[in-house]
Amino acid sequence: MRTIAVMNQKGGVGKTTTAVNVSAALAASGAKVALIDLDPQAHASLHFGVTFEAEFPSVYDVLVNDEPLSAVRRQIAENLWLIPAHLDLAAADFELASVFGREMILRDKIAADDMQFDYIIVDCPPSLGVLTLNALSAVEEVFIPLQPHFLALHGLSKLLQTVELVSKRLNPKLRVSGVVLCMFESRATLAKEVAGDVRAFFEKRGDDSTWSDAVVFETCIRRNVRLAEAPSFGQSIFDYDPRSNGAEDYGALVKEIVAMRPNGDA
Repeated sequence: MRTIAVMNQKGGVGKTTTAVNVSAALAASGAKVALIDLDPQAHASLHFGVTFEAEFPSVYDVLVNDEPLSAVRRQIAENLWLIPAHLDLAAADFELASVFGREMILRDKIAADDMQFDYIIVDCPPSLGVLTLNALSAVEEVFIPLQPHFLALHGLSKLLQTVELVSKRLNPKLRVSGVVLCMFESRATLAKEVAGDVRAFFEKRGDDSTWSDAVVFETCIRRNVRLAEAPSFGQSIFDYDPRSNGAEDYGALVKEIVAMRPNGDA
C-alpha cells in the first residue's frame, strides 16, 4: 500500500485538484483507493458532490470523537472511497490541544482499519497545524503541487523543513517523493523559466534529506478551464470531460506515479 499526502501551505496551487483527480485516475486504472479529506474547507468532498448535512459523519468524528474510518467512509465510484471533511475540522486544533498523541490519531486509525487499499491519498489543509501533522505522521510519501510563477519556491523551504522535522521526530519513513507543476502555461516564458528553476532546486538536494529522492514529474498540468468547472458538477475531470487537456494531463501524471518506486525513484 502506498500512502501519499498532497500538501502545500499556499492555497490555490492545484492541491485539491491534484488529490481528487489522481485518486480518480488511480481508481479507474483498477487500484483500490481511499481519499481522505483533511481540509476544513472540504473542497475534495465537494468536488465529488458530497455536501454538508445534519449529523454529517466526517473525518472530524474520526479525529475528535474516536470513530473508526469505516463509520465515515463513503464509496463514491468503483474502487474509490472518500473519508469526507466538514467545516467542524476548523476547530480540531483547539479541541485536540490537550490530547496526548494528537499528531498520531490518523495513523492509528489507518492501522486499525480492516479495509485494505492500494493507495491512500490525503488532501492536506493549506496550513501546518495539527491536521497536517496527522497527515504527515500517517503517510510515507508527500507530493507537492507547485504553480510555476515567480513565487513558486517561496515558502517551499519551510515546507521541506516541516517534512524533515516530522520525519525525525514522528515518522522516519516520511519522504517527499514527487513535485507536480500545476496551472502550467506552456506558451509562457516565465512558466518555463520557473519550471527550470524548480528542477534545478531539487537537483541540489542533499543525499540524506527527506527529499533526496524527490522527482519533479515530467507531466505538467496545463491551465484548463474544464478542471475549474468540474467541481461545480461534483465530478472528477475524467467524468466531466474525459477529452480535455486536464484529463489528458492527470492521466499521464498517474502513469508516472504508478511507474515510480515508492521512494521516489522512477
